[in-house]
Amino acid sequence: MRTVFTAAAATIVLLASTLTAQAGVLNYVALGDSYTSGPLIPQQRSDPLGCGRSKSNYPAIVAARLGAHYTDVSCAGASTVQMAYAQPTVSGTNAAQYKALETYTDLVTVGIGGNDFDLFRTLIDTCPLLRASNSTGNPCERRFAVNGVDSIKAGIPKISERIKEVLSGIHVRSPRARVFAIGYPRILPPSGYCPNELPFADGDYAWLNSVEEALNAAISDAVKADGNSSYVDLYGPSLGHDACAGTAAWVNGRNDSWSPGAAAYHPFGIGMSGMADVVFQQVIRP
Repeated sequence: MRTVFTAAAATIVLLASTLTAQAGVLNYVALGDSYTSGPLIPQQRSDPLGCGRSKSNYPAIVAARLGAHYTDVSCAGASTVQMAYAQPTVSGTNAAQYKALETYTDLVTVGIGGNDFDLFRTLIDTCPLLRASNSTGNPCERRFAVNGVDSIKAGIPKISERIKEVLSGIHVRSPRARVFAIGYPRILPPSGYCPNELPFADGDYAWLNSVEEALNAAISDAVKADGNSSYVDLYGPSLGHDACAGTAAWVNGRNDSWSPGAAAYHPFGIGMSGMADVVFQQVIRP
């Protein structure tokens, strides 16, 4: 009996110690694509390296400010599909992002949608090539007009439905977590042009802005339909920090940059800091 009592007592002491250590510690999980992971922003993590996951992205900054234990499984190129399915990268495989969620998870941020139906990639691969054909017009907008219908914007409501499903999947796996869907920061200025940084035809700037606005609205709409999560607007707070803003830019232009680090058309470290400010303020709001 003495041996049993001693073992049981030791187990209770160990359990009590563990619970005390964990008490009050926020368990935070970050899901998302490259606008969450931060490709080329120093220092890059290697779990896997192909995800372009930075130790200085907004989840890392927010977690540090909250004093939270955090798990970041965001990955460049991820779409809503990668929430439930593994994602092969150039240097390893990123597990299905849902796998990071636990029943005890307290906080989840998810920044996703821009890669669904190859939305961002299609625009980046197509629009710069059309500038030479009509630099002051809107050749890219016209390229995607099919029988008077904007084929790019026509697909965005489907992205909203997918994001709503993602939010539902998060709630099932982490029922007590506060969930925040993160929008995308402004890439283009509301007026003016900087073709050296953003090589789009002048007339396409307004259209591309409207596409990003539609994507952010789709994320917001998914949150409203979900009814149990919150939307974090980064588009409004990033006014004046678009890729044309010089040293104030949160987002890089067309060229990969190693100093300061940022992949083409992706946030700089300063952008991640600005995004973290916005996310943090909303997370701590009662």
